[in-house]
Amino acid sequence: MATKDFIGYQQLIEKAFRGVVRDALSHAAGALRGERGVLMGSHHFNIIFDTRTPGVQVPDALRERFPDAMKIVLQNQYWDLKVNEREFEVTLSFNKLPTTIVVPFAALIHFDDPSQKLELRFQMQAPPTAQGGALLVKEDAPVPAKVEPPAAPPQTPPPAPEKASPDGSTIVSLDKFRKK
Repeated sequence: MATKDFIGYQQLIEKAFRGVVRDALSHAAGALRGERGVLMGSHHFNIIFDTRTPGVQVPDALRERFPDAMKIVLQNQYWDLKVNEREFEVTLSFNKLPTTIVVPFAALIHFDDPSQKLELRFQMQAPPTAQGGALLVKEDAPVPAKVEPPAAPPQTPPPAPEKASPDGSTIVSLDKFRKK
């Protein structure tokens, strides 16, 4: 039987994962050539964030289309990527109009770099929607250039089973986070 976690391991893991995203975006921001964002090699980032989180800044028209969550792709066409300790800011093209958005790291739901088979999922921190806690994603909205409406993240294999040690504590396998 597991005891109460007074250390808060889940929160520590979430903080570490958000740090990975922050560092990856900082790396991409440092690699910018001119005004246009360029990720080296085949790296690209799919980012899903909760548009209801305080501090998220998106134009009203986008907030109406994506009231709960929005997916952006940082690959070929993004500009002015700025990263700080709490949030990132980037300019993307929506219907051929440059639009700057600001996303606090606390708003992250999902981050992946398919070229490295890296996928991070985050606990929802925003209040549930009026539809019983389900995250609503509008998929019928027009797709802006290089920005995709939210979609269900790819299925991942189930986590390795947890094992109990002789003293009753839980051992969690970290193999799924290791690069293969």
